[in-house]
Amino acid sequence: MRPPSCVCREKVARGARTERAEKELEMDGLVISPWGLFLQAGPVGKSVMALLLLLSIWCWVLIAEGAYAAVRLRGAMRAFRAGKPAPLIAPILAAGSEAARHDVGDESRAEARGRVEQAMSRVARALLRKLEGGLPSLAIISSIAPFVGLFGTVWGIMTSFAAIAEAKDTSLAVVAPGIAEALATTAFGLAAAIPASIGYTRIGAMLAFASGELADWIEERAGQALLRLERSAKEAA
Repeated sequence: MRPPSCVCREKVARGARTERAEKELEMDGLVISPWGLFLQAGPVGKSVMALLLLLSIWCWVLIAEGAYAAVRLRGAMRAFRAGKPAPLIAPILAAGSEAARHDVGDESRAEARGRVEQAMSRVARALLRKLEGGLPSLAIISSIAPFVGLFGTVWGIMTSFAAIAEAKDTSLAVVAPGIAEALATTAFGLAAAIPASIGYTRIGAMLAFASGELADWIEERAGQALLRLERSAKEAA
């Protein structure tokens, strides 16, 4: 017959193993997937993740709009050079033609060309402002999304500490849900911020390149508009 002390130690060890097994089963319920982490998060964590998801969707919409705008602008200039209709830049041409027909009196040819370029450039700048409408929003998303995720991270860590205090236990099963929520909100924040930052940089570069091409095209068209006007005046005379 074994001593009572051995029996007590076996019961304590068996109870500890049972408790560990129960905690492992609880941890098995922790699903490591975006949707699973969202469902297992608390109200604050869910709110943060939902906000970051909306920011991420808005970010991709702005990226698609900005890329499409840059492609449209460059395509319109290529179409015009090929002799095809280009409705996007037609208002710029109309402004240049109207300015070329306006007679200022004792004006040199260089002054007239500068006036036509200014008229076309004003319309072009308005067009570019319209096409660049989503870039400031992308900059805002890339700036604030990591901090929104950081707020969720801090809240998840606070939740873990509260769980430790309530359970009076520092095992992984107690702190894992809060830590998982904290890391999930960080990942959601980065998932929104990184595409926004890349999209802002790349689309800004595309539009800047297209803007340079447009400026060269305006300079070329201003000179041609004056030449056509001078030829028409000579023919009429």
